[in-house]
Amino acid sequence: MNKKQQTGPTVRLRNSYVTTVVSIAMVLFLLSLLGLLILNARLIGDYVKENIGFSVILKDEVREADIVQLQKTFDAIPAVKGTTFVSAQAAAESLQKELGENFLDFLGTNPLKGSVDIKFHAAYANPDSIAKFEKVFSAYPQVYEVYYQESMVNLVNENLRKISIVILAFSALLLLISVALFNNTIRLLVYSKRFIIKTMQLVGATRKYILKPFILRGLMNGLFGSALASLLLLGVIYIARRQMPDVLQFTDSMTIAMLILMIFLVGIILSGITTILAVNKYLGIDRDKLYF
Repeated sequence: MNKKQQTGPTVRLRNSYVTTVVSIAMVLFLLSLLGLLILNARLIGDYVKENIGFSVILKDEVREADIVQLQKTFDAIPAVKGTTFVSAQAAAESLQKELGENFLDFLGTNPLKGSVDIKFHAAYANPDSIAKFEKVFSAYPQVYEVYYQESMVNLVNENLRKISIVILAFSALLLLISVALFNNTIRLLVYSKRFIIKTMQLVGATRKYILKPFILRGLMNGLFGSALASLLLLGVIYIARRQMPDVLQFTDSMTIAMLILMIFLVGIILSGITTILAVNKYLGIDRDKLYF
């Protein structure tokens, strides 16, 4: 019977520590996702901008050598990220796949022309810059016309601007909620030991002596919680890379390492600070108020 009575508090104490570590890990994991979103929000926007379609349609009589020279000229422009030549035959085959039927049999000839598809760097993939390049490229004698979806360019830039505002507002709100949850988790753990704190104080223990074991435990909780949060983050990145390799291709090892380092720093620092604040609260409270 005595053994069961001794085992009960030990199990409850162990469970409280496990619950605290898991709670800290969830909060840190939430913060890490927020950090990953903030670090990559601009890069995701750049990725979308740099994949906006812009095609320079060439005249039929343009020679292959002139096309190569024209493509080199486009590639030399600082605003241009890359170019791809699409022949009339390749354009016809692509259209046939989209339509699901051979329109050449019906028309008899290929009405499509060769083109040079251009992708701009994100800084230049905006309506004003693209409109200027449209005039510049149209002036080349080999060019039949310049085609791009102006409404799509405007829509992408406008939506990215709105998304950026929403992300910033959501990030600020999520950060406040995460810090509040983190603080409440530590305070609940200290609250369960408020009578022990007050008893130690009444028998003459110094503030430093009382704080030391709580701070050490808080730092250990932060360390374990950070490790668990890091594992969860790595798991999410691994799954995301397998499912969306193009979207997360810019999340390199250095960015992940910096993010994990920030998780450990935030976890340990917040655990230490919130533990000190929580313990100091019960060190300065009247004994009668411990029951409320």
